[in-house]
Amino acid sequence: MAPSEVVEIIEVNGEPATEAALRVPALDSYGHFTAMQVRGGRVRGRDLHLARLAAATRELFGAGLDGERVRELLRHALRDVSDASARVYVHWPAGEKHARVMVTVRPPQTKPDRPHGLMSVPYARPLPHIKHLGGFAQTHFLRAAGRAGFDEALLTAPGGLVTEGAITNIAFWDGTSVVWPQAPSLLGTTMALLEPRLPSARRPVTLADLPSYASAFLTNSQGIAPVDRIDDVRFTVDPELMGTVKAAYEAVEWDVI
Repeated sequence: MAPSEVVEIIEVNGEPATEAALRVPALDSYGHFTAMQVRGGRVRGRDLHLARLAAATRELFGAGLDGERVRELLRHALRDVSDASARVYVHWPAGEKHARVMVTVRPPQTKPDRPHGLMSVPYARPLPHIKHLGGFAQTHFLRAAGRAGFDEALLTAPGGLVTEGAITNIAFWDGTSVVWPQAPSLLGTTMALLEPRLPSARRPVTLADLPSYASAFLTNSQGIAPVDRIDDVRFTVDPELMGTVKAAYEAVEWDVI
């Protein structure tokens, strides 16, 4: 099936979603998920996605999640769809013996590689290492940033400590290293894939530090994009840097689901 023909698919535990099955995600925001881009039935960082799902399920519900079961459910939902945006949601309703896994399939998405502007906001996610549900504040600030003419919100902790974007990770270039903010945040799969493949460092970054960095870029499951401004601080869009980052990302193998 061509990407343009993909329609939304929702399955719960391998079955088409029914009204009864959708009551859980509709009424219970206690859960977590992962988002991935599928191309040719493959995904980058498959094992990272599975490990994060298992770890979050263990932390939230006290038991793990079988990665092979997740792969089977993904394959079943995708079936003849080779290219897509897929998400895996995990709930565990009281009284049930196993986690309830919902898989959604939508048309593929690729992050626009144009320069992005970010608006800083004073908000840090609770339990930031978990990709949890109920991201009202993230959505609110992302929309507020859009209304103000920005592309993304930059979440900051007390003291202006940079943590992450509303739906992205951010990295800065100091002329020698790619600096990933050392702060409580989600380790996104794209960041996890890139960090060991680039001359990387982790250290605290505050809003006051921003003028000391030459360039910056964003990462998430949809790809990579340069940053040209955060609030009123301007950054150089460095073609050489972005070429290096994109080459490192393109070199990552796609794993069979």
